[in-house]
Amino acid sequence: MAYTIDRHPCEDAPRLGAMILQPEPESVPRARRWFRKFIAPYNPACSIEDCALMISELVTNAICYGTSDAPWEVRVEWFREGNALRVEVHNPGLPGNVRLRHPDADDAHGRGLLLVASLADSWHSGPGRQGGTVVSFLVADAWPA
Repeated sequence: MAYTIDRHPCEDAPRLGAMILQPEPESVPRARRWFRKFIAPYNPACSIEDCALMISELVTNAICYGTSDAPWEVRVEWFREGNALRVEVHNPGLPGNVRLRHPDADDAHGRGLLLVASLADSWHSGPGRQGGTVVSFLVADAWPA
């Protein structure tokens, strides 16, 4: 079980932290736990639990839909942008496969992005800076002005 966490970002950098996770189910609770632990010193005014829930959904999707012929990882990064918190989840999947679904009431899956869309102020998906896919969400006013 290999993983890494960046607990000490550079001073004055907008990135507050990052983690690299293996594409396995155990990474979902680990991502929630680590995010709670490493965002707490920054004292955000937003709901850390809502953010952890959205991270759970995006990491789950990254694990389910990320694909690569080579070994791969899921990367989660969080940033402070002014008063906002932006969280990105990266995987080697195809950006075109990310879509907001509207499942039927009896469907067992397909609600993750709906949950993110309802809790976040905005969300985005597209090609990652290093290839693959990035799905991100933004929580405005995460810190007081």
